[in-house]
Amino acid sequence: MSEQLTLSAELREKAGKGASRAIRREGRVPAVIYGNKEEPLSIHVEEKALVKALQTGHFTNTVVMIDAKGKTSRTLPKDVQFHPVTDRPVHVDFLRISAHSKVTVEVPIRFLNEDEAPGLKRGGVLNTVRHELEVICDASNIPSEIEIDLTGLEIGDSIHISNVTLPKGVESAIDDRDFTIATVVAPSAMKSEEGEEAAEAGDVPTVGEDEGEEAEGETPEGEAQG
Repeated sequence: MSEQLTLSAELREKAGKGASRAIRREGRVPAVIYGNKEEPLSIHVEEKALVKALQTGHFTNTVVMIDAKGKTSRTLPKDVQFHPVTDRPVHVDFLRISAHSKVTVEVPIRFLNEDEAPGLKRGGVLNTVRHELEVICDASNIPSEIEIDLTGLEIGDSIHISNVTLPKGVESAIDDRDFTIATVVAPSAMKSEEGEEAAEAGDVPTVGEDEGEEAEGETPEGEAQG
């Protein structure tokens, strides 16, 4: 299960771009808490603490407790905006949730037992179509990752969502199709070898071969026939 994070925050007294720039110059990041049938709350959090939380790699699928002036809000990060040049966080949206709300989150995938996949041992390559799965689950039981076992996979095999055993209480947010998560494909060198073998096995005449055979059965024009 994903760990719970806590961020201390202060209320924003002023809104607007000028006020936000002033906040950022002080090493803070403007943010807003919304949802759960309550009024939006404008806050700002310490940039260093936010960056540390972002570096965990699972910030957006982690319950974040926001402590603002003694009032604690249970939230789920919904959007983080970054500066296009410096890549520093410039704004965060937090969604209020109750203790057992059903939430939709993106959970990273971790593949297991690559050494037990014959196709990969033969030189095949794991072509990952999705690195995360969008799932629906209880806010108190968000998985930190989804594990997928590669044991027994051969070249040409595919992993679909129907092949994945999700944790208890977790379901795919996409339920209208059996989408592909990953495939085991042949490396380019193997494909080239297979193409050459197919050409050798096939009865493909070389250039001029047919013409030469036809020429043997013809009499050159104007030659005397005995």
